[in-house]
Amino acid sequence: MSDSTRRTFLRTSSLTGLGFGLANLGSPLCARGVLLSAAALPSAWRRRRGARAQAVIHLHLGGGMSHLDTFDPKPEAPVEVRGPFGTVKSKLQGEPLSDVLRRTAEIADKITVIRSMTHGEADHDRGTHSMMTGFQPSPALTYPSLGAVVAHELGVRNDLPPYVCVPQVGSPFQGTGYLSAAYAPFSVGDSPAARRFRVRDLDAPKDIDESRRARRKQLLHDLDAGFGEYGAGDALAASEAFYRQAYALIESPEARAAFDLGAEPDSMKERYGRNALGMGSLLARRLVQSGARYVVVNLGGFDHHVQIARNLQSRMNEVDQAFAALVADLDAQGLLDQTLVLLTTEFGRTPRINNDAGRDHWPRVFSVVMAGGGIARGCVHGASNAAGAEPERDPVRPADLAATVYSLLGIDPGKKLLAPGDRPIDLVREGAVLREVLG
Repeated sequence: MSDSTRRTFLRTSSLTGLGFGLANLGSPLCARGVLLSAAALPSAWRRRRGARAQAVIHLHLGGGMSHLDTFDPKPEAPVEVRGPFGTVKSKLQGEPLSDVLRRTAEIADKITVIRSMTHGEADHDRGTHSMMTGFQPSPALTYPSLGAVVAHELGVRNDLPPYVCVPQVGSPFQGTGYLSAAYAPFSVGDSPAARRFRVRDLDAPKDIDESRRARRKQLLHDLDAGFGEYGAGDALAASEAFYRQAYALIESPEARAAFDLGAEPDSMKERYGRNALGMGSLLARRLVQSGARYVVVNLGGFDHHVQIARNLQSRMNEVDQAFAALVADLDAQGLLDQTLVLLTTEFGRTPRINNDAGRDHWPRVFSVVMAGGGIARGCVHGASNAAGAEPERDPVRPADLAATVYSLLGIDPGKKLLAPGDRPIDLVREGAVLREVLG
């Protein structure tokens, strides 16, 4: 067995013996950066100047949610455009929402709906890349997701992973791109709606006492000493950071408690909905409340080429309940003003119902929703035209959304990050902060 193989084996066994697998935080191999504990960060980094949000909860609906059947209904349009759903009066500047959003309509005075989101990518992967990174896909470079950038810029707080995906990473474009794998998301693994949901590997086995754990950590540290001279400095530093974070999470009762949905009363679970998005959203609230920086909750099933009336209705029941409960709960607990909530999808659906009673991919205009964390309340930004086919005013591109998210977190959208080879890359390219949506 080679020295490097021994070291890898001991690294793996050191933490899997504690119940913590490498898959939870992503492999740190070939990584370039280092995660620092909150205590190690300068105070100016921990409290960013101009930051209005301390954390982000990002609900991403994979497949392409129809804007015309949800947040941008066209009740006066012909039936082949307006679709099968009616509308409901909302608290959103007198603007209606689809009647699949009855709960959201009641809390719409707390949100901003952007009805003019647009990009040019009609493919699921390319559209997801655009929305999750703020960049058009490039064959030359894979860009980091918003969550990975936030982890890179803001670091660990209260021993919790800064970037978490619930239940797991929904797309490769929710990853680290050209950044170090040390900033990869922590994947919860199982659906929080599972009957016996429990985040795997958070508890150390009972047969590993503190002294034995300390010996393992010291042995790993001793084996690492001197490996930098073999040209693996960046990879080794990132790898060590991964294990520091893993040990910190395992050894912190407070951090582990953030993942415990059992601590929530049944009434709260019923309020959010005992389903994947409901329980995922409730878990996200617990995580940001305890110190996580960026939590993505993934829900698929919105690619409705066929029978949109039947298929979208069941999905939106889940979205409507979870989203409305999350926003109202954060507001009631005094957390909404410091927590930015995003509701996104990769693109919209075609302005006309197709021959299969569904809608096809349509990136030219669609809707996203923002709330809290410095966002205006009860507003609509931008508009699509009468057919919901093009932006009519104030088009918003993924780069604009990314710039706004970073700015609200106190991260300068104009800064540059270093790609492999120490090549400076714009954090945001050709994007502007959406001043009109700020509260």
